[in-house]
Amino acid sequence: MRLYEEVERTTRTSEKTAALRRYFEEVEPADAAWALSVLTGKRLTRAVPRGRLRAWACAAAGIEEWLYRACYGAVGDQGETLALLLPSAEVMRERVGIKNDECGVMNDELVEESLTVVMEERVLPLGMLSESGQRRLMEDTWATYDGLARFVFHKLIGGAFRFGAAKKVVINALAAAAGVEPAVMQHRMSGRFEPTAEAFEALVSGDGADDPARPYPFYLAYQLDDPPERFEEVLGGAGGWQAEWKWDGIRAQVIRRESLANDNAAEAASPRTLVWTRGDELVTPAFPEIAAAAGLPVGTVLDGEILAWDDQQERPMSFARLQRRLNRKSAELMLFPEVPVVFMAYDILEHGGEDVRAWETVDRRFALEALLAGGGAAQSPLASAGVGGEVIRLSPLIEFGSWDELSAKRDESRERGVEGVMLKRKNAVYATGRKRGAWWKWKVDPYTVDCVMVYAQRGSGRRSSLFTDYTFAVWTGERSGEGELVPVTKAYSGLTDEEFAKVDRFIQKHTVGKRGSFRQVEPELVFEIAFEGIQESDRHKSGIALRFPRMHRWRTDKPASEADTLGFLEGLLRASEGR
Repeated sequence: MRLYEEVERTTRTSEKTAALRRYFEEVEPADAAWALSVLTGKRLTRAVPRGRLRAWACAAAGIEEWLYRACYGAVGDQGETLALLLPSAEVMRERVGIKNDECGVMNDELVEESLTVVMEERVLPLGMLSESGQRRLMEDTWATYDGLARFVFHKLIGGAFRFGAAKKVVINALAAAAGVEPAVMQHRMSGRFEPTAEAFEALVSGDGADDPARPYPFYLAYQLDDPPERFEEVLGGAGGWQAEWKWDGIRAQVIRRESLANDNAAEAASPRTLVWTRGDELVTPAFPEIAAAAGLPVGTVLDGEILAWDDQQERPMSFARLQRRLNRKSAELMLFPEVPVVFMAYDILEHGGEDVRAWETVDRRFALEALLAGGGAAQSPLASAGVGGEVIRLSPLIEFGSWDELSAKRDESRERGVEGVMLKRKNAVYATGRKRGAWWKWKVDPYTVDCVMVYAQRGSGRRSSLFTDYTFAVWTGERSGEGELVPVTKAYSGLTDEEFAKVDRFIQKHTVGKRGSFRQVEPELVFEIAFEGIQESDRHKSGIALRFPRMHRWRTDKPASEADTLGFLEGLLRASEGR
């Protein structure tokens, strides 16, 4: 709890890093392991539905739910609202009939529990209890914790723990505590980390650092926003760069080892191959044809993109098709013909058992081309099940002699089903994390559509007092202004604070209906929505879902009758899929 307070009360990265380093150096390894797991993004399932927590808290505080909702509307965060409304731990003990010796109280004072106790005796058991058991444990916790401890506990059981220090800061602090470079610690932290004392001690000491199941940290590119006419000034001559297509799939590493017998999940598909995503998820069982692809020698690690692939059109299928293969413990055989996948390799990180990330881009590319030309781009062993073609493929280079020529090639991106172009400096090493200067992603301009705002919801955090989350709709008729307005997307970013305030005032004056926390508003305001992709959706009435939508601008020059139609979006969908 003190760590949370120390980090949240400062905006200086150096002070956050120092606080985290002290924590990792001073606490017991078991507590440090749980802290590291939570602070670097371990997903904690929401064990108790929000409605139950709200009802129990209202009963404990002796208030009606309407008052809770009003408070929540002002605060914008359930964990904080609960912590503010609940009576003190002493009053809670009296109200629910819990004696001091039945909870964490000694000599009339609350005892601070270790993080290990909090996680293993309070947070994790919640998901295994009946509703009455959950309520009893929550009331016991409220009778044991006060103030900040209560607030942090609510964040832990809320399903998404947000902390005032980025994952990179946490890992850098741990590296400082262990006396190693941040890149070394990032590699040690790649893959799965179990929150145990033994696992934490191994991270700090370096024992097990050569775990054959561990992926390398991924190198990430910055977005290139400069216009092509400034490339010579910003990037230098075109001859110093290598260009590739920017694929819209799942970033992953394929690891081929001598022995991975300690990983039972991998053995389900192949005893010597693992497929890890950039989000540190092991997805080998979901893509067995990649794991089973013959021809990769032992001691190889490839970096690339998993794509759902259409061999007839020689282009990727939509990302929505690829998603059908995710979140499965094993991929059903029937999905193979419908959603065949390839691994589009564009870098090699380990070659012949040697870490080659320090090699220059051109040298790694030469090694990758030689490897795949020698049989790495193998026929799928599952071809008899309807999965034909090369599974591991070489991502092609884009030939260009000038920035203008590359710009013209980039204009072909949508036809090819890609997001744009990747630029990699020819003499660059494969770095760790997001480094400015050597890797750039030059994405095509986003799609845009003019939509009408039809619903609004209050924001969160500093915007909890304003309506900032909006639902947008388009017309169903053949022409703008005809038919009805059907919702197609939500967006909550892209406007200035001044614009959000103006829209909020409009919503307050033009609400025509309420449904829970939503407000139905008069369909008058038009916004240009920018988005990165479009796909079919069974969950939306419109049958369409937009990827990464955001408000590009408020179209104060347009009436609602001139907003776009569903037919316009359906045309974009067909074009994006090459139909």
